Amino acid sequence: MLCCDICGETVASEPDMKTHLLIVHMENEITCPFCKLSGVNYDEICFHIETAHFEQNTVEGNFERTDTTQFGISDNKDNTLQSTGEVNSSDHSACASNPPKSSAQSLPKDVPLKQEAFYSENLTESRKMLKSREKQSGLSEIKGSTYEAVYSLPDCPFCGKVEACSDDMEIHMKTKHANVLEDQPLYDCPMCGLLCTNYSILQEHVNLHLEESTYRQGMDEVQCSSDLELAFQLQKQEDRKRKSEESRQEMEGFQKLQRQYGLDNSGGYKQQQLRQMEIEVNRGRMPPSEFHRVKAGMMESLALGIDDGQTKTSGIIEALHRYYQNIATDVRHVWLSAVVDHFHSSLGDKGWGCGYRNFQMLLSSLLQDDTFDDCLKGMSIPCIPKIQAMIEDAWKEGFDPQGASQLNNRLQGTKAWIGACEIYTLLTSLRVKCRIIDFHKPTGPLGTHPRLFEWILNYYSSEREGDSKVVCTSKPPIYLQHQGHSRTVVGIEERKNRTLCLLIFDPGCPSPEMQKLLKQDIEASSLKQLRKFVGNLKHKQYQIVAVEGALSPEEKIARRQASQVFTAEKIP
Repeated sequence: MLCCDICGETVASEPDMKTHLLIVHMENEITCPFCKLSGVNYDEICFHIETAHFEQNTVEGNFERTDTTQFGISDNKDNTLQSTGEVNSSDHSACASNPPKSSAQSLPKDVPLKQEAFYSENLTESRKMLKSREKQSGLSEIKGSTYEAVYSLPDCPFCGKVEACSDDMEIHMKTKHANVLEDQPLYDCPMCGLLCTNYSILQEHVNLHLEESTYRQGMDEVQCSSDLELAFQLQKQEDRKRKSEESRQEMEGFQKLQRQYGLDNSGGYKQQQLRQMEIEVNRGRMPPSEFHRVKAGMMESLALGIDDGQTKTSGIIEALHRYYQNIATDVRHVWLSAVVDHFHSSLGDKGWGCGYRNFQMLLSSLLQDDTFDDCLKGMSIPCIPKIQAMIEDAWKEGFDPQGASQLNNRLQGTKAWIGACEIYTLLTSLRVKCRIIDFHKPTGPLGTHPRLFEWILNYYSSEREGDSKVVCTSKPPIYLQHQGHSRTVVGIEERKNRTLCLLIFDPGCPSPEMQKLLKQDIEASSLKQLRKFVGNLKHKQYQIVAVEGALSPEEKIARRQASQVFTAEKIP
């Protein structure tokens, strides 16, 4: 008689055994007789039993791996194995290492304590080995998480009973197996609650937990380091992109300022004049004969350094005096500067020559005043390139080194703008006494500058003669500078409603418009281009250059020394 090692059934002969194995076991699903593990092939179930249930296989002899060749069974992975060993499913539904309950209860009470400890400890080690090998072979991915269910609940190493948690298991062991544990202390794992009877085994078990934790922490640190490195690289790229964009914008802004202030090496007055005249000829606005005539006059003017007078309008102050005497009925008082000629920008300096043209206006008034005969020595009105050369000479003498440095110590051949500081420097180098007053912020509502109007009124009204409506003073005109433009103040009105109105010559106003003021019957609308009320001047900052007289050579030297650190009188 032959007995089936899988299910225990007895057959008469070897052929019957082969038939039994083929029909009963090969066509059914292989199931572990100890823990109900299923869904694996024959080799895998054998490996599982050897590792997870080798104690049951050794102690009870309920299952022994049989050489399959004895029954003619091949190593095909599709072969199945099923056990008919009776196992209480309610007690062993979630434990891969639980022995049959009858086996645990049949243990004699005098079993050595070390053997039971060895049994408990090796069950845990067996589970770990099985989990590791099953992960390598892919069994851990079996659908339904069979192994997670198998190892999820703690089981008693003596009777196989499953408890909900480690605390319940500890109570169970102390109450049900006190006779086994009464002579030996138990050590529970502080991390998972596993009970051990040997301290060295517990220490080794805890070390495994720590190694796993260290590994996970290392992986987290690697991931964190990788994330930080990526963030650092992205930040560096963003910084490089931002700096590149800032550099580009800064360069464009610098080039724009250079073009705006005439420092882009595109030529000066002469080059611009010739280019603009060529454009006029190409557009049919200037005959070729006129082109050559103007060009010849320009070349002669540049050679002599004297303005050709093509943009000058004279006699306006006298015309204004007649107008206020006879026509202006809405004006209570008016103060006019000394005689001054108007100069407007030409094709050669359009867009950048306002400062030079205002200097020509101021100089035209000074040349008609005997007070300045000694210092001006019979000068004529210089052309713009000559004015540039005169400012460069003042820089060479030592005036305003900071301003010279900002303009690269060069004006000739450029379209560089000049402002109040350059006008002061030039006048002082000519021994003309003057001062700069800086109205650096508004002093009235809505960004207005009433203090500027009051100062100019005091400047001109200091020579008031009686109650005359029109006062023609001997005061030179005032150079007025603001952001982007400059003009010349030639007088101030006091209206009947006590409001103030400046009279201003603008170099941007062409000669035909200014010549309308020379008519005998001036219309009030013609003065609109001259009049500027408080509400018309709303730039953030204004600077004026006011002439006060002539300087002695010693005073000139003192002012040159003072200009090393250039300061202006501020109001307020």
